[in-house]
Amino acid sequence: MFYLVKTPPFIASWFKNYTWNKPAGEKKMYLTFDDGPHPVATPFVLDTLQLYNAKATFFCIGKNVVAHPGIYRRILNEGHAVGNHTQHHKNGWKVKDAEYLEDVQLAAEVIHSKWFRPPYGRITPFQAAQLRQRGYELVMWSVLSGDFDLKLPVQKCIENVLLNSKDGSIVVFHDSEKSYPTIREVLPVILKHFQDEGYMFASLND
Repeated sequence: MFYLVKTPPFIASWFKNYTWNKPAGEKKMYLTFDDGPHPVATPFVLDTLQLYNAKATFFCIGKNVVAHPGIYRRILNEGHAVGNHTQHHKNGWKVKDAEYLEDVQLAAEVIHSKWFRPPYGRITPFQAAQLRQRGYELVMWSVLSGDFDLKLPVQKCIENVLLNSKDGSIVVFHDSEKSYPTIREVLPVILKHFQDEGYMFASLND
């Protein structure tokens, strides 16, 4: 499985209408979690964040919010931000524009947020323009942890984040069934390391 762990500066410069990181200047990072809420992974993530007084942003799938409303409410009640990740985890490159935009709108009925992240990072220019017209800010990432990669050793996932993150980085994790075995080992290490380095963990609402 090929993917770029760190977003090259030239890609961010080509797609300036997307948010790839936040302004640097203080030791602050932005952890994000895609694909939840999940009945096991999301409570673990929330418990772990609470231990480190960390805030994060959860890009939720609409159908999972409908299935697990109590966990979704907990995300909000504990001061984290949420974002729209479509209703059914649609790949914008593989569906018609109208179908994609309708799926985003379905998710918006239960996820009230201006933040949007396209599943797989795949969205067409037309789809992106339409969502910006509707008031969304499209959030991508600085660092892809690789927690979704079943062949990636846990230590390598940790290194992906430790070696590539800095002030203002937006880091992608997943609170999903597939990623849970990895994230349960990785997340405490990441939080402790950067907290010891003097970093704060903020949500995109910060």
